[in-house]
Formats: sequence, structure tokens, C-alpha cells
Amino acid sequence: MPAHLNKVFESKLLLTGESQLRLQTIVRLRWVGVIGQILALGVVYFWLGFDLPIGPCLTIIAVSAWVNVFLAIRYPARHRLSVNFATALLAYDIIQLASLLYLTGGVDNPFTMLIVAPVTVSAATLPLAYTVGLGLLALGCTWLLAFNAMPLPWYVDPPLAFPFLYKAGILAAVTASMPFLALYVWRLTQEGRQMSAALAATELVLSREQKLHALDGLAAAAAHELGTPLSTITLVTNELDRQVEKDSPHRDDILLLRSQAQRCREILQKLTRHPPDEDPLHGSLTVKEMLHEAAAPYMDGLTKIAIRTGPSEAATGPAAREPVTIRRPGVIYGLGNIIENAADYAQGRVEITGEWDGQALTVLIADDGPGFKPDLIDNIGEPYVTTRSQGRKERRSGNKISGLGLGFFIAKTLLERSEARITLENRPVPQHGAIVRITWPRPAFEAPAEAQEAQIPRPVRRLEPPGPNDPISDAI
Repeated sequence: MPAHLNKVFESKLLLTGESQLRLQTIVRLRWVGVIGQILALGVVYFWLGFDLPIGPCLTIIAVSAWVNVFLAIRYPARHRLSVNFATALLAYDIIQLASLLYLTGGVDNPFTMLIVAPVTVSAATLPLAYTVGLGLLALGCTWLLAFNAMPLPWYVDPPLAFPFLYKAGILAAVTASMPFLALYVWRLTQEGRQMSAALAATELVLSREQKLHALDGLAAAAAHELGTPLSTITLVTNELDRQVEKDSPHRDDILLLRSQAQRCREILQKLTRHPPDEDPLHGSLTVKEMLHEAAAPYMDGLTKIAIRTGPSEAATGPAAREPVTIRRPGVIYGLGNIIENAADYAQGRVEITGEWDGQALTVLIADDGPGFKPDLIDNIGEPYVTTRSQGRKERRSGNKISGLGLGFFIAKTLLERSEARITLENRPVPQHGAIVRITWPRPAFEAPAEAQEAQIPRPVRRLEPPGPNDPISDAI
């Protein structure tokens, strides 16, 4: 996760005073620890017959049990602990385990490694500074146990004595495993948080696009419903204009009423004036229309965008017919985002190719820019993985821009929801530039619009490669 996002998260924890640790979680973990400690003492004392201070050990365990009972009575199960309170409880767990280890052999006890457990829990739920503090406390307790502890319970004859080198090895193992496990858990937790944040951003974008699409439909419905009464008003005013005398005082009112009705009709026409919505089947899009709508906001930039669509060479008969799908705001937004990235990185030209056969529809978005970095190409599409971390000069505006990597992630997520498969590659040498290949199974792409497609005759022409100086055009 980017450092600045992690700082934002930790600042939020500190400002709100609440950790990500629920009381129910820490109580259950402590009950597991209490039961395990009792079982370990029972096996060693009663089954193996080793002599150990059973009374003090059971007293320490009983204190933990009573702490759990008090917390369960004092707070509801889903109570979220404050950062300070959660840190104090985890620090108590470290000290409690260190006390038991002191009575049962110190670092000679094989259960010494359990002292890293509270630090691991802290790494997943508390800010980094608190985790470091708990880690130092655990390391300090381990170092004290290495040199100050009661003997490990064992047979009287022969006595057990570990060399100092062995104790130093246990100490080194705890010292090395604690930061490793804490860092590992911390990293997994951060990736989970960033994935949740990225998915939330995706849902927000999709919701916004769906609302805009709903407004388009509402405008079309309003134009349809209001068109008839406005036509009636216009017809009546024309009749009244013919019937009244030219010098009648009511003629000006009639003309005003007719002009205002005409103005209302023009306003409704503006609301519904959208290229894909010019026919009654505006909810359907061909491949050409879909690519044009996605690329339209970037056509006026410095980068030339050439769009070509057509069936593949092997497609014949019904397979050569152009696929038609319903308008999906998420798909159009995803394509538009990828086209925008290509236009920003291209040196002068972006080529968008749509090709289909009876099995699949493939859209290629290729630019003549520097291409994908080899060390990032496998990770592009993951949240917060971006090639704009150092800032880049945008070709369309000339401004310096930087990104979080969410744009391509959102586009990829929205397109994959429509059953598309996305692959990234660079153009072969000596060419340069990036290629994004988006492939839909044809049945998945056009299934919602099959009934409408049969009513729309579409001309078919073969896909012809453009020349290097061809203007921006469509080769349908």
C-alpha cells in the first residue's frame, strides 16, 4: 500500500481513537490461550510428573480468565476497542506469558515462540508505532528470560542443562521471527484494506455512470410523453391564428403561446440529442457505436485516434454480422479509461480496432508511446500500481499528472464484470508502444440484445489496414 495511504489510515485510527480490534476477538483469543496453558500445565505436571510451581502458574492463568470475564460483563461483544486500550490488553498478554515462562524455564521452554502472537495481532489491527512498542516489550521480556528464569521442569536424574549457545539461538529465533511475522501480517492486512478501498471506488464510479444513464432514459421518456401535448398546443394555436383577425388583441397572445410551445419542443430535443439515442432502439449499441462513444471525449486532443471495425478474415455468413449489445455504462467507462491512458502516453496516434467472428469480439487499443515497463506489466491492473507515480506530462492539457493506479483497476474490474478478458503486451521491436487486448465471448457480449439485433440491418465490409497518413476514420 502506498506510504501516504497508510499514513492516512493510521491518522484516522489516531483521530478516532478506535482500533480495528473488536473486544470479542481478543477475548476469544485469550480464552484459547487460557485453555492451552491449562492443558500444557496438566500434561507436564500430572502426566509427565515434572515438578513445577503449579500454584503460581494457575494463579497467573486465573487472572487472565477473570480479566476475560470482566471484559465480557463490562462491554458488549461487538465493542471496538480504543487504540490505547487494545495496546494495553496486548501488552498484558505479553507480560502474562512472560511470567509463565519465567516460572517454567524461560527461553528453554519450547512455548517461548508464542510471545510473538500479541505482536502479530497488533500488526494487523493497530498503528505501526504501537506495534513497534509491543515488539520491543516482547523482545525485552525474551532477553530477560534468557538470563533470568527458574529451571525448566525436568527429571531429577539426569538433570537437564542447555548450553548458552542454545539459549542464544532461541533468543535469535524469537528476535528474527517477530519482525518477520509482524511485517508479513501487516502487509496482508494493508493489501486487504487497499483492495476494499479500490472496490468501493469501483462501485462508486459504476453507480455514478448508472445514474447518468438513468437520467438519459428519463429525458427520453419526458420528451416522448410531452411531445404529444405540445404538438396539440401547436396545432390549436395555428387554427386560432387563422380564425382571428390580424388586428385582434388576442393574436399576439396566440403567437406567443405557439412560440413558447415550439421552444419547449426544442428544449426537449436538446435533452435527448445524443448520437447513439437517435433511434427508438437507443438502448442498443453496435461495436462501432460503442467504441465511438467511449473515445468521443478524447477525439479533440493532440493525439489522433483511429477507429476501425469489421469481421475477421475467417468470418463468413452470420458470423460476419456486427455484434449488437445493450448500453452498459460500466463497459463504456472502462473502455474510455483505457483509451484515455493510451492517448496520454501516445506520441501522436492511438489505433482502436474492433474485430469479431462467430466466437468472440476482440478490441485492440494500441498506442505509439513508450509501452509498458517490463517490471510492471504483470502487476498493472492491481490497485495502487501505477506508472504515473513520478508524475507525467499529459498530452491533451500539458499539465503534470500523477495517479494512484485506481483508474486502470476500475476499468479492468468493470470490463471483467461483462465477461471480458484483458491482456497487456508491448509492440514487437522495432515498433514501440503498448497494446491492450480486450476479448469478449460473442454470446456474452450480445446475448441481452439478440432480439433487437435481428431488426437492425447492418452493412458488412472487410477490415482493411489504414495507411500511415490516413485520417481518423471508420473502416466499416
